[in-house]
Order: sequence, then structure tokens, then C-alpha cells
Amino acid sequence: MSSQPLLQSAPGKRISLPVRVEPKVFFANERTFLSYLNFTVILGGLAIGLLNFGDSIGRISAGLFTLVAMATMIYALITFHWRAKSIRMRGQSGFDDRVGPTVLAASLGVAVVVNFVLRVVG
Repeated sequence: MSSQPLLQSAPGKRISLPVRVEPKVFFANERTFLSYLNFTVILGGLAIGLLNFGDSIGRISAGLFTLVAMATMIYALITFHWRAKSIRMRGQSGFDDRVGPTVLAASLGVAVVVNFVLRVVG
């Protein structure tokens, strides 16, 4: 019988073991995507209500809210695929995005302020 150990690593090389990604990481990504889509459906419903039952100011606001909802859908889809790819590739970096939600919140705020200003002025 040999005195050599069963598993050897080459000199100067580290042993790399596969990293297991927990299923909860995948589900958290899907849950975030679905919550963004829930928000866009609510915002789209608000836009349709303004479009159907509003005056000309309501139509302008409906257009702004529709644009914000569509931008949120596109952002959610891109972020979902980016995170899913990063999880599949076992990326160790963060999966957060600090710019996207801020831009979406600011654009929603602008749409609400435009709606308010048009109502007060008109």
C-alpha cells in the first residue's frame, strides 16, 4: 500500500470546491421581479382609470404614468435577467442596484408633481 494521500493538490495550487447556490437566492430574485410587476400593474390600472374617466389633464397624467409603468417593467426584466445570470455564474459580488430604484422613484415623483401642478393651474 502506498504512503501517498488519496487526494493531492498540485504544488502551489489551491483546492477549489464547487459553491452551492441555495434555492432561496433564485426565489428571492423571482419574488423581487414579481413585486415590481405588481407595482406596474397597479400603476397601469391608475393610468387606464385616468385615461378613461379623466379630462385632458387626466390624459396627460395617464401618459406619464404609463411611461413610468413601462420603464419599471423594462427595468425589472433587465434586472431579473442580470441577477439570474450572475447567480447561475455563481458571482460573489452584490446583486443590488442603487441607481435604478432611485431613478424610478424620482420619475414617479415627477409624474405626480406634474399631475398636481396641472390640476392646480388648470
